[in-house]
Amino acid sequence: MQNRSSLSVGEDNSNSSLLPRSQYNKREWPQKLLRCLLVFMLLGSGVIIGVVVSSHLTYYLGSRDNNYVLFYPPLVSPSPPCNPKKEEEKAKMPIELDDWIKPSSAMHNMTDDELLWRASMVPLRKDYPFRVPKVAFMFLTKGPIPLMPLWEKFFHGYQGLYSVYVHSLPDYKLQTSPSSAFYRRQIPSKVAEWGRMSMCDAERRLLANALLDFSNARFILLSETCIPVFNFTTVYKYLIRSRHSFVSAFDDHGPYGRGRYNKNMEPEVTIDQWRKGSQWFEVNRNLAVNIIADDIFYPKFKKFCTPACYVDEHYFPTMLSIRFGSLIANRSITWVDWSRGGSHPGMFGKGDITEDFIWKIRNGNRCIYNNQSTPICNLFARKFAPSALDPLLQLSSKVMGFDRLHIQS
Repeated sequence: MQNRSSLSVGEDNSNSSLLPRSQYNKREWPQKLLRCLLVFMLLGSGVIIGVVVSSHLTYYLGSRDNNYVLFYPPLVSPSPPCNPKKEEEKAKMPIELDDWIKPSSAMHNMTDDELLWRASMVPLRKDYPFRVPKVAFMFLTKGPIPLMPLWEKFFHGYQGLYSVYVHSLPDYKLQTSPSSAFYRRQIPSKVAEWGRMSMCDAERRLLANALLDFSNARFILLSETCIPVFNFTTVYKYLIRSRHSFVSAFDDHGPYGRGRYNKNMEPEVTIDQWRKGSQWFEVNRNLAVNIIADDIFYPKFKKFCTPACYVDEHYFPTMLSIRFGSLIANRSITWVDWSRGGSHPGMFGKGDITEDFIWKIRNGNRCIYNNQSTPICNLFARKFAPSALDPLLQLSSKVMGFDRLHIQS
């Protein structure tokens, strides 16, 4: 009989059969256990890897069942499913020319930077097939427009030859009837402070919104205290036919002119180029585009023309004089009275409104228009109080001719 200690695992099966059954089972059990543990570990690892891969694929490729969007960032609500029928109907609708050139509403969700970029686009072809030139009337107000009924009478009968834009305090909502020329003509607005760059920002915002309509050819800045002193026919022809834009710009050597100049404006603006003028300008489309696209003079004025510089009196006159001096008339077409002194012009109420007063504004002096002398120098006037509305309406037909409903060629 062989000694038990002399046997080893490496011996052949004939020798192992000589072992007692109990000892054979003791040697076989650890090997089975190891094989089971190995299989279990491999299966477990496969499951974990599968879960990780599946979760990553779901995140990056999207899961249709859970409405995820391709590469949708985490913690963001998924976009609602589209309506295939509505999308199909929309795709079948033809794109009209008006969709590109005439915005259906003055409201939009563009930021100022987006708006200025969009408005600075310029068509290269000049023979616009849709071109019926319009005048953009841009009202810079705090809130209500008390003289609106006078403007309604001025606009009546000339639909398609004008556009209206209103920049007010952001919280103010202009309420008008759907038949009004001012209906839904408010633009997205921000607070504008007198004498600060925010005032010029508001004016550029008005210009940019008006430029979105490619039919607008002339752009006039007005306030809630402004009135027209001629009828629409005269105003329209005067502006559309003008070879110049009406921007007041002059060299004031006094403390309120050159005295406001900051040497840090150099080299873009020297003291000899510094100009002063009325903020109530009128420009053609070319100048309007250049105003809203300016990124050379704007930073200088924003940084160095601060109160008491009153940037709204210097930025546009200076910039336009430097770049487009031959294209501006160096005068305003909005009459105002500074004879009473002070930092603001005179205000006129009910007792001031007479025929003689209006005739004086209309034909009080002579000026140059298209290189010829003319008695028509002021198309608009300011400042008029709400109490002036009734007498102005009474004189609008007799003196200002608001009932003439035709545009002569």
